[in-house]
Amino acid sequence: MDVAIQKKTWTRTRLLLLGAVVLVVVGLAASLLTTAGAPKLNVDPERLTISAVTRGPFQELVPVDGVVMPIKSIYLDAPEGGTVQRILVEDGATLTPGQPIIELANTDLQLEMVNRETAVFDLMNNLHNTRNLLQQNRIQELNQLAEIEHQLREAKRIYDLNSTLYEQKVISRQEFNQAQNNYRFQQRRQQLTRQSLRQDSLSMGQQISQMQQSVERMQSNLALMRQKLGDLTIKAPAAGRLTSLNAEIGELKTRGQRLGQLDMLTGLKVRATVDQYYISRIFPGQKAEVSLNGKSYELSVTKIFPQVTRGLQVDLEFTGPAPDIRRGQSVPVRLALSDQTQAIRVPRGGFNQKTGGNWIFKVNEDGTKAYRTDIRLGRQNPDYYEVLDGLKPGDKVITSSYEGFENMGELLLQSKQD
Repeated sequence: MDVAIQKKTWTRTRLLLLGAVVLVVVGLAASLLTTAGAPKLNVDPERLTISAVTRGPFQELVPVDGVVMPIKSIYLDAPEGGTVQRILVEDGATLTPGQPIIELANTDLQLEMVNRETAVFDLMNNLHNTRNLLQQNRIQELNQLAEIEHQLREAKRIYDLNSTLYEQKVISRQEFNQAQNNYRFQQRRQQLTRQSLRQDSLSMGQQISQMQQSVERMQSNLALMRQKLGDLTIKAPAAGRLTSLNAEIGELKTRGQRLGQLDMLTGLKVRATVDQYYISRIFPGQKAEVSLNGKSYELSVTKIFPQVTRGLQVDLEFTGPAPDIRRGQSVPVRLALSDQTQAIRVPRGGFNQKTGGNWIFKVNEDGTKAYRTDIRLGRQNPDYYEVLDGLKPGDKVITSSYEGFENMGELLLQSKQD
C-alpha cells in the first residue's frame, strides 16, 4: 500500500533565499543607522571652489599695508618769522643745494640790523679815536722822557766836573753838594718817568685790547644778525624734490612753522604697520616682498619703531631695483615670518570662517560627493594654509564658503543639468 509523503515547508532553496533577504535588510538598516546623524544636501558644484591639496614650498607670510616714503626727508621750517614776499619754486620741483625757495620779509629784523651796524660803526670810531689819543699821550711822555734824559746827562757832566774841582779845592763843598743832589734828582726822575711810561703802555694796551674785543663781539653779533636776515630766504639744504609746500604770498609765518618738505632722491622705502600680535617675531633684516604690475620686489626691514600705537611700525627698504612708484602710494606688503620649507598645503578660502580650520569637505574620487573630514591646520600665508593632519597631497577639497551647509555631513555634487 502506498504511503503519502508530506511535502516540507522549509526547503533548502527557501532557506537560502530567506537568508539573502535578511542580509540585504540588515545591510540597509546598518546604512540607515550610520547616516542618520549626517544630513545630506544636493549642491551644484559650479557654486563651489574645489581645490587640490598639494605638497610644495611654504613660507609663513603676514600681509600688511605699506605707504611709500623717501628714504630720507628734510623738513623745511621757518628759522625766523616773517611775511611771505616771494615764492620762487613750485611744489614738486627738483631742487639743487642752496636754491632759494621762499623769501620772507621782517621789518623788525631789518631795523635791528641797522641799529647794530650803527653801534658797531660808533664803537669802531671810538676805538680809533682812543688809539689816536693814547698814541699822542705816549708821544708826549716819550718827549718828556727825552728831555729828562738830556737834563740827566747835563747834571752828570756838571757833577763829574765839580767832583774834580772839589778834589782840587777849586770849588766849595756847597757847590759840589748842589751838583751832586741835582744829578741824583735827575736819576730818580728818569726812573719814575720810565716806570710811568711802562705802566701807561700796559694800560693803553689793555684798554685798546678791551675795546678791540668789544668790537669783535659786536661784529660777531652783527654777523649773526646778517645770518638771521639771510634766513628769511628759505633755501634747499640739499638736492631733492620739494613736497608739501605750504605758503601763500602775504601770509604771515611764525618762527618754527612748517613750510614744506624736501625728499631726497637717493631712494624709496615703505613704512608699514604690523599687528602687535607679531611684535616678538619682527626683527631688523627680515625679508618681505611687494607685488606690483605682475612683478615681485624684495624688501628688508631696516627700522623698527619702539612705540606701539595701533600696531608696530616698521620701515622697509628695497634690496634690489625699486619699482616705479611715487611717494604716498599704498602698496600691499607680504612680510615673511619664517624661512621657506616643504609642507602639505591647501589654498586659502572662505571655508575657514565656518570651520575654524578643524574640518573640511573632502571630495571623493569620482567627484560626486564630499564628506566632512576632520583636519588640523598650522601656519598660513596669503595663498595657503599649512595642513598638519587629515589630508594628503592629491586630495580634492571644497575651499569656498560653507555658508548654508556648514551643518551638513555630506554634500551631493549634482549640477542642475543632471
